[in-house]
Amino acid sequence: MDTKSNELFWSANIEEVKKGYIETEDEYTCIICEETFKKGRIYEKNSEFYDSKLTTELHIKERHESMLEYLIGMNSSFTGVSEVQRELITLISQGLTDKEIALKLGVAQSTIRNHRFKLREKEKQAKLFLAMMDLLSKTTSKKINKLEDDIIWDAHKTATTIDDRYNITDKEEKETIKNYFDENGALKNFPAREKKKIIVLKEITKNFTKGKKYSEKEINRIIKRINEDYATLRRALVEYGFVERSNDCSSYWVKE
Repeated sequence: MDTKSNELFWSANIEEVKKGYIETEDEYTCIICEETFKKGRIYEKNSEFYDSKLTTELHIKERHESMLEYLIGMNSSFTGVSEVQRELITLISQGLTDKEIALKLGVAQSTIRNHRFKLREKEKQAKLFLAMMDLLSKTTSKKINKLEDDIIWDAHKTATTIDDRYNITDKEEKETIKNYFDENGALKNFPAREKKKIIVLKEITKNFTKGKKYSEKEINRIIKRINEDYATLRRALVEYGFVERSNDCSSYWVKE
């Protein structure tokens, strides 16, 4: 995952997140994988022709299923949604009645009502919190992550958990990359500190192409060009949510 893709996702407003893409004067860009579709161009898909906007919408549906499913699937550290709430939202989105959901989950219908109440309260809190943050940024003319002379960067959206390890600034990132990588992009050594590990792994991920699947042999070869200890780095890339792998470990890909 590259920096631009992460920035696109976290800088998108609510409407853009719901749609799954950002529109500029010249193009539409998917906020998940950063694929772009030029305005004015006609795209062919399965012998059918579509304009750029519809092609973008089809891309999101085919590659990412839907924005609701993608957001539900994100780590609860980002969404604040529990596993039970995630399952409930999924079933509601499928058009099931509360009675049907209760039967499917093996709970009383009143339990579903209680979950709906809690989700509504969470929705109201989120709405007010977003309003406060927006007003604050307008009052101070800067976002909450902007410090006096630095910026706190956003964790990659596929991170497996969010804690103080991700409280990293742009300056810390640049300094770590400078200290741990040589001019050819080789990693001198894998840092022990968690923050620096995350920065190093993020930088290593740039060597992989989004949407492409790699065999274990291929991913080992790429990592080995960066550092001899490819096994440790490969495991860390998976552990920290930068890379996904199949159950049989036969294929790897950049997590989106």
